[in-house]
Amino acid sequence: MSTEVRLSREMRLIDVTMIGVGAMIGAGIFVLTGIAAGVAGPALLVVFLLNGVVAFLTAAAYAELGGAVHGAGGGYLWIKASMPDPSGFLAGWMDWFAHAVACSLYALGFGAYFLEVLTFAGIGEISTPWMSPEIWFAVVACVGFTVINYRGASEAGKAGNVVTIGKVVIIGVFIAAGLLVMAQRPGWQASFTPFFTNGWAGVFGAMGLTFIAFEGYEIIAQTSEEVEDPKRNIPKAVFLSLVIVIPVYVLVALVAVGAVTPPTGVAITEYLSQSGETALVTAADQFFVGGAILLLVGGLLSTLSALNATIYSSSRVAFAMARDASLPKLMAKVHAERGTPHYSIVFSALLIIGMAIALPIEDVAAAASVMFLLLFGGVNVALIRLRKLRPDLDRGYKVPFVPFTPLLAIVAMLFIAGFMFVDYPVAWLAAGGWIVAGVFFYYAYSRTREAAFLERVRWMERLEKREYRVLVAVSSPATVRSLVEVAVAIARRHQGELTVMSVVEVPDGDSLLTGRKRVREMEPVLREAVRYAEESGVPAQSVVKIARRISQGIVQTAREEECNFLIIGQPSGGSLLERIVASIGERVLQQAPCHVGVVYGNVRLGAVGQILVPITQGRNSELAAELVPAFTESFGAPARLVTMVDSDFSEMDVARAEAVAEETAETAGLDLKPEILHAPEVERGLLGVIQDYDLVLVGAPSAGPIAPILGETVPGAIAASGRTPTVVVRGVAPHREGRFERVFFRQG
Repeated sequence: MSTEVRLSREMRLIDVTMIGVGAMIGAGIFVLTGIAAGVAGPALLVVFLLNGVVAFLTAAAYAELGGAVHGAGGGYLWIKASMPDPSGFLAGWMDWFAHAVACSLYALGFGAYFLEVLTFAGIGEISTPWMSPEIWFAVVACVGFTVINYRGASEAGKAGNVVTIGKVVIIGVFIAAGLLVMAQRPGWQASFTPFFTNGWAGVFGAMGLTFIAFEGYEIIAQTSEEVEDPKRNIPKAVFLSLVIVIPVYVLVALVAVGAVTPPTGVAITEYLSQSGETALVTAADQFFVGGAILLLVGGLLSTLSALNATIYSSSRVAFAMARDASLPKLMAKVHAERGTPHYSIVFSALLIIGMAIALPIEDVAAAASVMFLLLFGGVNVALIRLRKLRPDLDRGYKVPFVPFTPLLAIVAMLFIAGFMFVDYPVAWLAAGGWIVAGVFFYYAYSRTREAAFLERVRWMERLEKREYRVLVAVSSPATVRSLVEVAVAIARRHQGELTVMSVVEVPDGDSLLTGRKRVREMEPVLREAVRYAEESGVPAQSVVKIARRISQGIVQTAREEECNFLIIGQPSGGSLLERIVASIGERVLQQAPCHVGVVYGNVRLGAVGQILVPITQGRNSELAAELVPAFTESFGAPARLVTMVDSDFSEMDVARAEAVAEETAETAGLDLKPEILHAPEVERGLLGVIQDYDLVLVGAPSAGPIAPILGETVPGAIAASGRTPTVVVRGVAPHREGRFERVFFRQG
């Protein structure tokens, strides 16, 4: 019995709330305030307020789903669970891009603020090759936090907490100083006249530009595995973070417009717009002595904390997708010592750096906003769907007035996203291009791999429930008894059952009904196989599949019957007919969703006196070792484990081979100790040994995704020799949780 490993929940409500606050108080205040002021005018206050309302609507969906479904991946997992493909894949694809682009925005903001710091320090104009200094600083910041995230989540969390507290204090000082200036300056209200300088079009355009500033609460949902009482604390943290951030945004906009004195003849919002990313530095310089320096420090802290949070989040979304076989499995690998998805972190960092280099900061912000608007719309659809599909979920918080509340959120976000198409076509081009690329990637790569992954998950669930079924594919009366003998041995060991099947192949163009005649021919053979299995104490049933291809019929039946093991026969000769049959077996090996055993020669009960098991390393050799007890019990014969090594091997090489073989046997739970045999050539040495045995059980070659059973391999040579009946097995490797997966993906 395996022991379940769970992560200790140590994050309190205040900890997880600060994660959301740290992610949100970044580009929205320090980087985009001046730019947005130029778009909306004094109505910037309305922009932040309305964006806060829209964010609250979707935050409600995150509060409900984040408290009920605990796992990294956030909106990607919810959409995938509630909507048909490729919706789930595209949600993850967009989520990955959205966080990466947001990270690019924060990196560019850092670059602008850091350049200002150098200017204040008296450093002259900086000249850099290929790119501007701001972009070079952005790249360096990305690389730095990539290293921090590579080192581990705890390192990233410590860095984030320090900078979050620091920047909140600085923003508080900025607001207090600005309000004091306004209180001492009569007529400050004139700065807000006219209020809607650019009309509602300016308001909606600025809403799209700054919506990225409100996405941080989404990251809270990805921390649920480490939070105390997530059912209550996740919803609270989502709402608390917005309750803190929205008033701060509005107050910053208020003092930036109302307390700053622009040059004569220049409108206040135009003056702020000219300062761009560093507009708040310009404002603070008027509020109090040292204000510019303080805001520069705050800007650096703000952009760095948001940069840290989004590198973390984007890499975890990529990891979640790779774990589900949507992205290459390389990105699901976890560092052996750090427990971090290092490849996902690196690929995400490359995407972040690429966007920072390729687009101006306004288009970067707009592209991220478009992606988040579309993604959050999908999350609201998922909320509606999961209310119907999973009413059993233990929801600590429930969104009121469903489906009207999420529908209102969807309409609002689609309106803002559509409005942005006019003002920021480059952002839409980048976002749309990424979505189109995702569609191509899904149909070219991910779709078949996701299906295979789900099959493997179901297969493992059957193993855990101890439901075991062996499928035997027979094609000739001459081989039936031999195949059933092997299948019965495996099924009896697992207290499972047997399905005996045969495929009737019908040529293309003919009706499948024409195969019925051949079905009647095979029925006596199948009945005999079922009878023999049941006499051996194993429940059995028979199936005949009429198909266009024999290999297709076998694989489809293995899926339909949810089999754990498939037994097929294979000739050991070299005639044309035998090569055709061998090609069928290879196609089955490539597509089978379960373990496969290929039987060469005739295996007969009572004729097996000794069993030889050549053993090395790898999943297939391990599977062969795991089957040893089944074969020794069924055939009543002892087994001998051997490892053949080259006579020229050094003592160190021999010791290493022996250790590998012993580890394989130990992993399989065997008490037998492998014997080391020496020969000038491994293949010839084994061929000389097997003639003294009545049955050989060997793992298939492990090289490549699907290694051939026959061919230039040692197992292939053994099977092809025809000297001794041989069973070659290939295992479907179960998904094994690494440390990182147990931390971030344990459900419940």
